[in-house]
Amino acid sequence: MRKTHLFTLILFLFSVLTWAQEKQIQVSDIYQGTFRTEGMDALRSLKNGTQYTVLTTNRVSQITTVDTYDYKTLEKVGTVVSSADLADISSFSSYEFSSDEKKILLSTEIEPIFRRSKLGIYYVYDIASKNVVQVSADKIQEPLLSPDGSKVAYVKNNNIYIFNSVSGETKQVTEDGVKNAIINGVTDWVYEEEFAFVRAFEWNADGSKIAFLRFDETNVPEFSMDVYGSGLYQQPHVFKYPKAGENNSIVTLHVLDVASGKITAVNTNNAYYIPRIKWMHHKDMLSVQTLNRHQNHLTMYAVNAKQGDVTILLEEKDDAYVDITDNLTFLEDDSFIWTSEKDGYNHIYLYAEDGSLMNQITKGDWEVTKYYGYDQSRDKIYYQSTENGSINRGVYNISSSGGHKKALAVSEGTNNAKFSTDFTYFINTFSNAQTPPVYTLHKAINGKKVKDIKDNKQLLERLKSFAVSPKEFSTIAINGNDLNMYMIKPKDFDPSKKYPLFMYQYSGPGSQNVSNSWMGANDYWHQGLVAEGYIVVCVDGRGTGFKGRDFKKVTQKELGKYEVEDQIAAAKKLSELPYIDADRTGIWGWSYGGFMSTNCILKGNDTFEMAIAVAPVTSWAFYDTIYTERYMQTPQENPSGYDDNSPFNYPQLLEGDYLLIHGTGDDNVHVQNSMRMIEALIQANKQFDWGIYPDKNHGIYGGNTRIHLFNKMTNFIKEKL
Repeated sequence: MRKTHLFTLILFLFSVLTWAQEKQIQVSDIYQGTFRTEGMDALRSLKNGTQYTVLTTNRVSQITTVDTYDYKTLEKVGTVVSSADLADISSFSSYEFSSDEKKILLSTEIEPIFRRSKLGIYYVYDIASKNVVQVSADKIQEPLLSPDGSKVAYVKNNNIYIFNSVSGETKQVTEDGVKNAIINGVTDWVYEEEFAFVRAFEWNADGSKIAFLRFDETNVPEFSMDVYGSGLYQQPHVFKYPKAGENNSIVTLHVLDVASGKITAVNTNNAYYIPRIKWMHHKDMLSVQTLNRHQNHLTMYAVNAKQGDVTILLEEKDDAYVDITDNLTFLEDDSFIWTSEKDGYNHIYLYAEDGSLMNQITKGDWEVTKYYGYDQSRDKIYYQSTENGSINRGVYNISSSGGHKKALAVSEGTNNAKFSTDFTYFINTFSNAQTPPVYTLHKAINGKKVKDIKDNKQLLERLKSFAVSPKEFSTIAINGNDLNMYMIKPKDFDPSKKYPLFMYQYSGPGSQNVSNSWMGANDYWHQGLVAEGYIVVCVDGRGTGFKGRDFKKVTQKELGKYEVEDQIAAAKKLSELPYIDADRTGIWGWSYGGFMSTNCILKGNDTFEMAIAVAPVTSWAFYDTIYTERYMQTPQENPSGYDDNSPFNYPQLLEGDYLLIHGTGDDNVHVQNSMRMIEALIQANKQFDWGIYPDKNHGIYGGNTRIHLFNKMTNFIKEKL
């Protein structure tokens, strides 16, 4: 044998041996922390712009501190408060500064309610005197310090209270709060879930007034879930949940004059939804955003809380819907910055105090994906966008005139910035499909790197002992569109062999699964499947985000039609590849993705041999008003849109292997969805597999639950695909 052939053989044997020594990722590895990334502690920038604070808990002593760090050196320079110095508080889990940064609100004994809402015991800590005082003996919701830190407004039992931390006096502001009927100052379930906020009150600039929302949910239908627990009898959990087409809460806006206690109703022209309120710089001026029920007409009002005048500042209309965001900044003269899709892509606009358009700041066939804020002293707006490709994110600044744009962090992948209060510095988090998160400190004005903070090289070293294959990004031409896609092949991929195809997607309006960013839990699970010899593919079809308004909103009134068509067509096209086994095609998804995978195995029964649906919607008539009607209008207005895409209406189409999973404690996508699907399949005499997780919510987690769930799905795939 010639030396060259011998050398080649040795290299081949070495590579085979090396690959064989790599471990396959197990579900237990994922959920027991083997691949945990190192991150930055949640920091809060101080108003001086040169320092930030971090909450730290000592794992041994359980002593909690709020420590101050210097941006430039990243070194600790002091401690603001330590639980070791507080007689009544052994530790605390979060903190909020007053506007003047002289007092801190500390939270303890936190108890979750729904996704964002919680109850807790709270204290006010005076930094100078080191005095601490408890706000209420009972657990309360959403406490908020007044601008000078002298008072705390909060909600208890659906009523608003004000605690004076100097005198110790508490005043009850509203008195009509009743569970499952009247709510003051915090949102109802559907607002919390779909408009993404809980606190529904705000102090004005000088603390003389509080604006708040009142929810009358008397006529909202109730939903009941059994909680099985560990007792002899299950307990019913009853809460107001407006399903599509049903009554919503009647929402009204009110302003409290703190000194007199007088409450005044604000005329919002019978607004159906009030998804945002925000005080302007002027202490008497309040902005209010309202929506009609179809959510395709947004009006922003300016309210003079002293005189009672209400004027229109801005209107946004769309044939489909208008998204609600927090992208609103009032400048010193109460002119304002706003984002809109009105030119076909999400961009930044500048408006005068009276609401007249001054300038469109960003322009182009790309999307602003985050608005970070405005530095008025340097006339710089900071934002994140898709200017370097829809699967990537870069960070930029630009002047309010739309000129002098500067790329600050644009390495190919995902860049995300956290700015100091005065926009002197930002900490950039960068990752891509090959690089776990890397944290660096930069100058905000020009993006110059000041310091490396943290990387995850240890994780990369750890992953070298596991079989991990790269994501291959591309596009696939489907139904007249170039859809973003990634494919993961086994490390020992042989193009002459045939591999089963396993597809993953979510597909909900404005979502994105194909992104050039580091792996999450599902990605690690997919890697374990790839090591078993599966090819994993993800395709973002029509209706997903970051490719313009028209691409995203094409699914209007037809959720589950075009998205399903795209997944079926993509599977068929991929099955034409010489290395794909066309007779072994599977798909899975969670929530909206479960709705999709269910529809795919039914309507695509000649394409998909297997599907897994976790916590799926099976009829949009079962889901909440705000989300569903935004895209579908009501069932009464759009019956065919609901019926034609509700999988329990055509269970007879099931031909392949189907696994259906749900948690009985899911307050979001109710287990009713799966129960109705199960009954439909039984009556159609279709065999299938299913799993129910008692008392588990939409996330289906806790203890060994995730390990059990993903092992169940893994075994199903190995058996059926």
